[in-house]
Amino acid sequence: MSGHSKWKQIKHKKGLVDKKRSQLFSKLLSAVSTAAQKEQNPKLNPELKTAIERAREANVPLENIKRALSRASSSGDLEEFVAEAYGPGGIAILIIAETSSKNRTAQEIKLLLKNLGGKWADPGSVRWTFEQKGGAWEPKFPQEFPLDDLIKLNILITALEKLSAVVVVYTNIIHT
Repeated sequence: MSGHSKWKQIKHKKGLVDKKRSQLFSKLLSAVSTAAQKEQNPKLNPELKTAIERAREANVPLENIKRALSRASSSGDLEEFVAEAYGPGGIAILIIAETSSKNRTAQEIKLLLKNLGGKWADPGSVRWTFEQKGGAWEPKFPQEFPLDDLIKLNILITALEKLSAVVVVYTNIIHT
């Protein structure tokens, strides 16, 4: 009966929860440090203010946020990267990432798109269908898509969000 103790079950569940929490924290702190590279004062930098608020909502410790801010002031190695793609059924996808290597991140995204039914798009070919409102991108022309395409899109977005560099993924689907 190896591996059937109550502690082992708790350990495995806790490990999964901790891993997801760690991934979320690293994405949020990466967003804070990237936003802080432009301006350290949240009152003058709405992007930084939003990033800090999102981190606090996810219960990121204040000490970790301060560490991300100091890391941003000491090194400017992370930069924002916007990738454009088409998902299953022609769904427009805008991928916002923060990375130290744009080429590496682009290749990771291209590989996922290729394997999960997406297609890399040239710069500007998707972005025109979105407009920036309050630091977020919203579709100008939201559309309805068949359920099959939405299921495939959900799988693709989940895989993209697991990449450490990807901060957020926007689509042009109608949200009901």
